[in-house]
Amino acid sequence: MRVEVIMPKMGESLQEGTILKWHKKPGDKVQKDEILLEISTDKVDTEIPSPASGILAEILYKENETVAVGTIIAYIETEGSAVFETGEGKGVETKAEEKVVFEEKPYTGVEEIPARTKRFYSPVVREIAKREGISIEELEKIPGTGHGGRLTKNDLLNYIEMKKRKVEVKPKFEPVKEIEEVKLPEVKPVEEVYPEGKVEVIEMSHVVKAMAEHMVRSVRTSPHVSAISECDMTQIISFIERNADEFQKREGFKLTLTPFIADAVVKSLKEFPLINSSVQGDKIIVKKYINLGIAVATDYGLIVPVVKNADEKNFIGLARAINDIVMRARNKKLTPDDIQGGTFSITNYGVFGNIIGTPIINQPQVAILGVGAVKKRPVVLTKNGEDFIAIRSIAFLTLSFDHRIIDGALGGRFLERVVYYLENFDFKGVI
Repeated sequence: MRVEVIMPKMGESLQEGTILKWHKKPGDKVQKDEILLEISTDKVDTEIPSPASGILAEILYKENETVAVGTIIAYIETEGSAVFETGEGKGVETKAEEKVVFEEKPYTGVEEIPARTKRFYSPVVREIAKREGISIEELEKIPGTGHGGRLTKNDLLNYIEMKKRKVEVKPKFEPVKEIEEVKLPEVKPVEEVYPEGKVEVIEMSHVVKAMAEHMVRSVRTSPHVSAISECDMTQIISFIERNADEFQKREGFKLTLTPFIADAVVKSLKEFPLINSSVQGDKIIVKKYINLGIAVATDYGLIVPVVKNADEKNFIGLARAINDIVMRARNKKLTPDDIQGGTFSITNYGVFGNIIGTPIINQPQVAILGVGAVKKRPVVLTKNGEDFIAIRSIAFLTLSFDHRIIDGALGGRFLERVVYYLENFDFKGVI
């Protein structure tokens, strides 16, 4: 029989995906669950396994084409089911099959619109058009960059942005010109010329492009302020060194600093719920649940998968959940739902030896914690009224926060609470 390969729905809010790479070509044998292709959404790159064993008979969409969810993108012939040519000109005889043609439905909007267009509009495009009040006539005139000229979500969003920029707001009263307006000469950007053969041009991956856009949007959205505190990690580092082998034998993965930090953050967020919120217009949305984003550096870029309902997990539950999402992130096994819905994020640049950083807030969150490298330092301690110098394992913690709703006092108190829980960690239940 002929098996359809469908563009999968990778998340509740995602309606399309871009084919990044086909791992097989027509005529190649493929096993069930073997990686067949890679796709990219607005959120993450994902490897898609083959739904059946057989031979890849036909590829309907090429690499870099964007396809709506639910669309057939390829066919796999199982043994003894169809006639097709391999790369060597050898065919497999099977029953001929009539090609099924899927009719694409036109955009309808809120009310009934005559189906006079043959152009396909995905559900997300229709929803955006409905929300922005764009008529079918206007929609038809927008150039599309998708397959066959299809209008993608990004095409529509770019059109809406350009349309808003062109709107002129006229003042109610003509301003009084006190001085003659001076027109500056137009300065054209200078295109840099590189020595021939001395540079390498690297195309951004979909993940890097998405992350770049996300970071720029975050800086434009939130006025960033950072607070930095010292944290004595001596007891935690000593505990990890003493119990690392036993923990790994029992759990099957290494005991690291990350779950300790996550546990301290969860306890602190419960005491300072405004840090676990987001901003919508002039409203503050305080979340009654804690979804922790954990920044992970991978071979294909930085990604922030989310530990859902972290407030409902004990230390071991957090450690297991963090290890699971980190491993799946590095092996490209995440789904878009795995990186959505975060309420607070943690990034540990200390693993690269950096001691201090000022991370960018992961929108629409309002704060992010950065963790520097743990270094042994001479520290002045006080005991029984006497000062003395001791060698302690110290890390610098940085909290970047959205100054629209979090002032320095709240941000500073929250950060010091995280420090308190780390320096006075309760190790019961860890081993």
